Amino acid sequence: MNLRIKLFTAFLGLVIIPLFILGIITFLVTFNSIETKYSQQAEYSLKAIGYSIKNIFQEMDNVTDNGIATGVFQEALSSQDPDSQDLTAASQLELNANQRNFRSLLYSHPAIDYAFLYNVHGTGDSNVISIFNKENFETLPYEQFQEHPLYQEVMSLNGVPKWIAPHEYPELTGSEDVFTQIRLIKDLGTFRKVGVLVVQIKNWEFESIYRNLTIGSRMQDTRFFLVNDNGQVLYDFQSELSGETLESGIQSKLSAITEYSSFKGKFENEESVISIYHLKEYNWKLVSVTSWHYLSQEVTTFSKWFVAIILICVVTAMLFNIFFMNRITGTIGVIVRFMRKVESGDLTARVDEKGDDELLLLQKGFNSQMEKINELFHQVKQEQLQKANAELRVLQAQIKPHFLFNTLESINVLAVQNEGRKVSEMVVRLASILRISIQDKEEIRLGLEVEHLRSYLEIQKFRFEELFDYEIDIPASMMSCKVMKLTLQPLVENSIQHGFEGINYRGQIKVTGMLRNNSMVLQVEDNGIGMTGKQLSSIQYADPDLDLHSVSVYPNHERRGLGLRSVHDRLRLRYGSRYGLFICSQPGEGTIIQCVIPITESGDQG
Repeated sequence: MNLRIKLFTAFLGLVIIPLFILGIITFLVTFNSIETKYSQQAEYSLKAIGYSIKNIFQEMDNVTDNGIATGVFQEALSSQDPDSQDLTAASQLELNANQRNFRSLLYSHPAIDYAFLYNVHGTGDSNVISIFNKENFETLPYEQFQEHPLYQEVMSLNGVPKWIAPHEYPELTGSEDVFTQIRLIKDLGTFRKVGVLVVQIKNWEFESIYRNLTIGSRMQDTRFFLVNDNGQVLYDFQSELSGETLESGIQSKLSAITEYSSFKGKFENEESVISIYHLKEYNWKLVSVTSWHYLSQEVTTFSKWFVAIILICVVTAMLFNIFFMNRITGTIGVIVRFMRKVESGDLTARVDEKGDDELLLLQKGFNSQMEKINELFHQVKQEQLQKANAELRVLQAQIKPHFLFNTLESINVLAVQNEGRKVSEMVVRLASILRISIQDKEEIRLGLEVEHLRSYLEIQKFRFEELFDYEIDIPASMMSCKVMKLTLQPLVENSIQHGFEGINYRGQIKVTGMLRNNSMVLQVEDNGIGMTGKQLSSIQYADPDLDLHSVSVYPNHERRGLGLRSVHDRLRLRYGSRYGLFICSQPGEGTIIQCVIPITESGDQG
């Protein structure tokens, strides 16, 4: 029986698992959508409440607008005997026609609890004119009302009604759950301010809003509050928390909400969904609070059954794993481990081939693929080595004619000047350069590379005596380490030929060496003209392991690009991507080139 039939037979007995997966997804989606759906429902409910409250206030605004339009309030304020203007007088005969009509309008709105006028031009007791009496309520004297912050706000509204919720200003409206309208009264003829109207309405219609909203809906276990930005409950539709302050967690969000928001939080130490809607016209917030337990109880019951079914599925899956999947997953795990070895660089990894099904084909396929990868890797490596050797030969061939010509010309000048000692020294330096350059070895001791570099610098120093000075500071302990030949000389040549081009000061070249993190770092630093950002960005070499803020640039002209590119490519091809050239430069600030190579000791003298 092959692997496909085995897996098909095993999963045929567990076909129910996809259904359980679908159940899990459904459960998660349902659970996560509860808050969203309730938030939408709460938003509709709060907007409905806000619309109803606005209608109640607008209806009362229309009532008081009627009183203002008919001059009832102005007539009461201008009367010589304010007591005779009491619209609650027992006899209709004592009232004029406008007053009778307005009184009928007042009595047709039983929600009105109390109404009176402040006379802005009266004195003493004549400042307050009763319109609709209320027992056990003492009106705030007009002199104190003038000092109240609300007075200036009412005056600035210039006749537009100002609504006050319960508990906002108890000194003015009392402690009952009543809403109060305050508005400025003007004379219809002169538009002169003559008084302030104060009307209180009972909470009957607000209670009916809550009853109509909750009866027959899922909002029966929802609490509704009217609050201000400070978290004070101005009105509790269940008459339990009026005048108290909500939890700090809710308070912190009130002032930031400009339209609608819903979130989960604590209310009376219980996890709840809290929704807040801003009544812009009155600068209040409507808050609804629903217990999360109430919202999620059906899903919780379903989840208990679901968990029990999942446990049964887990046990079944474990049995399946024991009897069928151990061998399959074990073999695949072995192949994965060998793949990780390959990822880490071990291309010799091979899997033991055993079995008689598709797993055996997988093992053979892995081994065959590794053989092909090794062959291709070896082929590419050989091609890259050939390319590097060719570039090295091109570099050597390009350096020799130009450099030899200039050096021989310098020797000829010394010979003409009968400078025999200097001629001898130049010939020795040139011979040293040629001896090292023509060696077949690709790697030489650092000491020989430094000797080659010093000979090159001395020859160039003779030719450009006033152009630059140099300093070589490499510890003696590093001289026996191996380095690829012609590594330092192209870097120094770059500084002389390009870094010091057109400078009007004496150039400085400093060659240093150090050991760092099991690597050898050779650094060439000059104080030349540096490189532009465009040059530096042409080719970038970044190595996060070495934490060097460095990039490498290969200009597109002359030998500068060839020399630096050849050195860098040869180093990386030889030692790996962690090594090579790292260049840091800025126009007018000079250039620093770091050559990073691994530490290897040389056992010969060549």
